[in-house]
Amino acid sequence: MPTRAATTADLDDLVPLFAAYLTFYKVDKSTREVRDFLSARLERSDSTILIARSEEGAAQGFVQLYPLYASLALRPSLLLSDLYVADHARRQGIGEQLLEAARQHALATGACGLQLETARTNLAAQSLYERLGYVRDEVYLTYWLDLN
Repeated sequence: MPTRAATTADLDDLVPLFAAYLTFYKVDKSTREVRDFLSARLERSDSTILIARSEEGAAQGFVQLYPLYASLALRPSLLLSDLYVADHARRQGIGEQLLEAARQHALATGACGLQLETARTNLAAQSLYERLGYVRDEVYLTYWLDLN
């Protein structure tokens, strides 16, 4: 089954995937908080969530993209904010499938590129990104101002 844009009908399948993604990054949020967050993204269309399913229809993973603008290029771009593949679906090419779907979506929407971040310790993801042509930024540093 191909990767496709998620809708509110996919919410029940996305919530446990997103909760597992948060657990991977050691972020503790309730199921209600996850559901509310994803529901808002889908209802407002302020992000694009692509979901991968097995041939039988089981949810296997997702990628979430947010629109940005690349000021230096004077063009739109996308932030690949979240990528997750369920434990049972790993090592089957699902991550690569989701990244290709994200690339195709970016091309279709006129984006000049995809930006992403990952944990320094997530070596498996880094290897996949680099194999697919993503280049680690050695020029710019990323900063974060925590407002909590």
